[in-house]
Amino acid sequence: MVKNTEINLSTLAKGLLRAPSDAVVIGVGQGSDGPVLLDNPLTAKSAEALADSLKALGVTGAADQVVRLPGLLETGASVLVLAGVGKIAAGKPLSEEALRRAAGSAVRQLSGLPTVVLAFPTTGLADVAAVAEGAALGAYAFTEHRSTSNGLKDPVRNAVIYTDVTVNDELRSALTRAALVGQAVNATRSLVNQPPSHLYPESFAEAAKELSKGLPVKVTVWDEKRLEKEGFGGIMGVGKGSTRQPRLVKVEYSPAKATKKIALVGKGITFDTGGISLKPALGMGDMKSDMAGAAVVLNTVLAIAGLGLAIKATAWLCIAENMPSGAASRPADVLTMFGGKTVEVLNTDAEGRLVMADGIVAASREYPDAIIDVATLTGAQLIALGNRTAGVMGSDSVTAPLKAAADRAGELVWPMPLPEELRQSIDSQVADLANIGERHGGMMTAAVFLREFVGKGKDGEQIPWAHIDIAGPSFNNGSPYGYTHKQATGCTVRTLLAYVEDVLAAA
Repeated sequence: MVKNTEINLSTLAKGLLRAPSDAVVIGVGQGSDGPVLLDNPLTAKSAEALADSLKALGVTGAADQVVRLPGLLETGASVLVLAGVGKIAAGKPLSEEALRRAAGSAVRQLSGLPTVVLAFPTTGLADVAAVAEGAALGAYAFTEHRSTSNGLKDPVRNAVIYTDVTVNDELRSALTRAALVGQAVNATRSLVNQPPSHLYPESFAEAAKELSKGLPVKVTVWDEKRLEKEGFGGIMGVGKGSTRQPRLVKVEYSPAKATKKIALVGKGITFDTGGISLKPALGMGDMKSDMAGAAVVLNTVLAIAGLGLAIKATAWLCIAENMPSGAASRPADVLTMFGGKTVEVLNTDAEGRLVMADGIVAASREYPDAIIDVATLTGAQLIALGNRTAGVMGSDSVTAPLKAAADRAGELVWPMPLPEELRQSIDSQVADLANIGERHGGMMTAAVFLREFVGKGKDGEQIPWAHIDIAGPSFNNGSPYGYTHKQATGCTVRTLLAYVEDVLAAA
């Protein structure tokens, strides 16, 4: 079902003619006095002539601007591309994220050209890694369900990074990591982009198995019979309204050298109608993306396994389709969750927290060092933080490192509080909890609900936990930008991977 988009990444130290390509990309920044041609491998004469012509060519250096010119003989390419990197400051190098976005934007817009040389200024290994990662993220297309190309062009297949950074094991590892990150993010995008006619609980579970092939991971699937027998009342309660029954998928990576243990729980609602509390028709088609959290945690664990990191990582994919039918849960029903707590369902469209609660309880029983859940959980997230910034809530010992990891990875995440007064708003008259509470601050209310299901560690204290709400940033309904395409973005995979690397580095 999921066809990975892959790109070949390599470097070139000097002599563009040694690696003939279809296009050579050089950077242009927005300086205080107009466009500025950045350091590049062109001859001094060519660079000077080009710099003098930028304004006449309409080149501004704005982020995402790509201007194609006829290639120069000295480049060995038929096209010379001027790619904007955004605002620059004199004497200051470009940030890693600026390089990542510029490379991703150029590669995204140069679809149809098999081989591209990226000649952005790189002053060290981290810069090369950022350019490589941007290229891997930009080289994506979702064409699986098209009978014809309809004018769409194939993504760039070879990205050559022009740099004088020495080729050694560290550089090779950086390129390998960049390619693997690109694969993980793009696989996440392709799962989220799948139409609900093709991605449903059973097929999602099969896709997890398929993506796991060749990696040292174990995949376990709970079908509806086992879920019912073992008391996963949240997943079953949400999924029973559909003819396509729910699944719980556990993906375990457990290397012998592991010194830490992390659990990742993902919301996998393959389509969300709202159930009996039916959503408005306008925009409902986007609800195919309501399984993005499960796709994120799946591909994060697979990336961890692919990199061979010394941590036990387990993904819990809580998968159901939320449909209205005679078998569906009703408002005022009471569900008994995995672990025994009861929840009064006041709104069947607050279903994500119900399936996630079961997954969090299951994850807790293995006593991980931390639990991180990822979900397209609330519309309130968009109201609070917009379309591009995820909200993170939970234990300070997890949320602070997550924010730092997001900053390093170039993803937008913002910490939010969990006010104690919100807890009483999810009290129920007939059960332990209600699945909705205070409307204002709904993103935080949902997190307060999830916190009730985080178990205690072997020390008797609550397991460190964080909740990431990606309702907005997981799906881009606007124009493409940087390395971000339309529709699924694959956000948070890079943050979680960076978090794990930071945890291991600090151990």
